[in-house]
Amino acid sequence: MKLGLKRDEVKLVDYSLEWNEEFQQTRKAIEEHTGLAAERIEHIGSTAIKDMPAKPIIDILVGVDNLKKVDESLLRDFSKAGFLRLKVERPEEKVLAKFTDDTYQEKTHFVHLVDYQKDLWHNLLFFRDYLNANEAVKHRYMKLKQEYINNTATGLNINDYTKYKEDFVKNIFSIRNNN
Repeated sequence: MKLGLKRDEVKLVDYSLEWNEEFQQTRKAIEEHTGLAAERIEHIGSTAIKDMPAKPIIDILVGVDNLKKVDESLLRDFSKAGFLRLKVERPEEKVLAKFTDDTYQEKTHFVHLVDYQKDLWHNLLFFRDYLNANEAVKHRYMKLKQEYINNTATGLNINDYTKYKEDFVKNIFSIRNNN
């Protein structure tokens, strides 16, 4: 299993059981360096969905008590586990990444810091669990991802790829929010 993508690179690789093993090891490192409890550290994204082709990057959801009060001390603890804060601006999350080396060209892991037990936390876990439990929905998502790869003649772009999937993802979130 080779993890990692360069900036703006988009490629899908076949599902690997090793992704969960890598997540478990990374969760332990995050627990050890930050003191956060295991139940606040979850494997999300396509690498957490059985048999789903995915970008070879492990996405990790980390719940904190108050995202607005995340301080330099916690970010330093994450850096001891190999994660650096990215300049990604999102209202409900802070994003950190782990890189293959100190050239910082290739990311292997993302940490999505969010408020624990709030909407985004629940939506991201619901998406993972819903696709793992619904084979037909999982296959629609696989097909959508592959469509983007196959139909993009002008070059693959991570922002376009994310936008291409956005309606599908929001639709799954709405299923949770309507129950």
